[in-house]
Amino acid sequence: MSGAELARYRRQITLPEVGVAGQEKLRAARVLVVGTGGLGSPVALYLAAAGVGTLGLVDFDRVDATNLHRQVLHGTSSIGEPKVESATSRLHDLNPHVQIVQHAVALTSANALEIVAQYDLVVDGTDNFPTRYLLSDACVLLGKPNVYGSVQRFEGQASIFCTPTGPCYRCLFREPPPPGMVPSCAEAGVFGVMPGLVGMIQATEAIKWILELGTTLDGRLMLIDAMKMSTRTIALRRDPECPACGTRTITQLVDYEAFCGVRRDGSALEAMSLPDELAPREAADRIAAGAFLLDVREPFEAQIAVIAGATLVPMRTVPARLAEIPRDRDVIVHCHHGMRSRSVADFLKAQGYTRIANLSGGIDRWSLDVDPKVPTY
Repeated sequence: MSGAELARYRRQITLPEVGVAGQEKLRAARVLVVGTGGLGSPVALYLAAAGVGTLGLVDFDRVDATNLHRQVLHGTSSIGEPKVESATSRLHDLNPHVQIVQHAVALTSANALEIVAQYDLVVDGTDNFPTRYLLSDACVLLGKPNVYGSVQRFEGQASIFCTPTGPCYRCLFREPPPPGMVPSCAEAGVFGVMPGLVGMIQATEAIKWILELGTTLDGRLMLIDAMKMSTRTIALRRDPECPACGTRTITQLVDYEAFCGVRRDGSALEAMSLPDELAPREAADRIAAGAFLLDVREPFEAQIAVIAGATLVPMRTVPARLAEIPRDRDVIVHCHHGMRSRSVADFLKAQGYTRIANLSGGIDRWSLDVDPKVPTY
């Protein structure tokens, strides 16, 4: 290491558990951070600050103003810029000794193995089920540890998966939840500091793993509740019947959007659509002919964007408000991306409604296909 590097890391090198040898380990390490959003921001910042020699950044998105309350790697001046470029500028300013490798692509079954194979350790900063399963399976196949984190609302989780002896993501979640069962952060919201809390835990675990320090979260799932400011850990073990790390029946990557039934942005796959789902233009024709449009989003979402003429009945209140939903008219149910509304449509059918259709893609797709004046969020 140069004199400038030794001076920069002096406070860290002073720790007997780190020393010059430990700092050299960090300098030689290659870490892949998948996602430079809420979780990836603190992860990348602290790994760069600690002196991890090579950081790979995977992200195909651009900086948006709605990102900035939690994605602290980016700033107002970066709005509209590719996230990997914004991140690279900030990280080089923080530590010019770190090499940044940009992967400005969506991680897919076609490129994941090639990208992940270049690194010693992977940090999962994603926010969707298809990429989590993809990344976990790729790490199992390549023998790479996967530092996992997730957040929603005021809660978070963290662990290390895919180690030589520990479980993988599939051991904890063998199958993805039904589409629409778990709302995205865009739908449910996220407390801005939660990704910071969880991301710093992920960065801590990654550094400990590289330095072989202390007790990591390998074999444990950490649960964080910011409202109670409490944490607890649950012991995990490798499932011998897990098709990825147990029986090893998964030998190649698959189509993870099809496996989960949703796209990475949370919208329902059209291939998964039921016969009684309607594309926005078809729905517009039926609404013009007198169909009842049922909006099952939350009130705060309706303050952002509405489809004219819709009746707001939030999903959680539908069972108590059936009297407001007509049985003698066509009823089209919609939400943000079409997942919650599909669940409500299925519930209404179980209650004897026979003229139910779901708006495929929700108000988000309505804005793209029918009325661009309706804001997207």
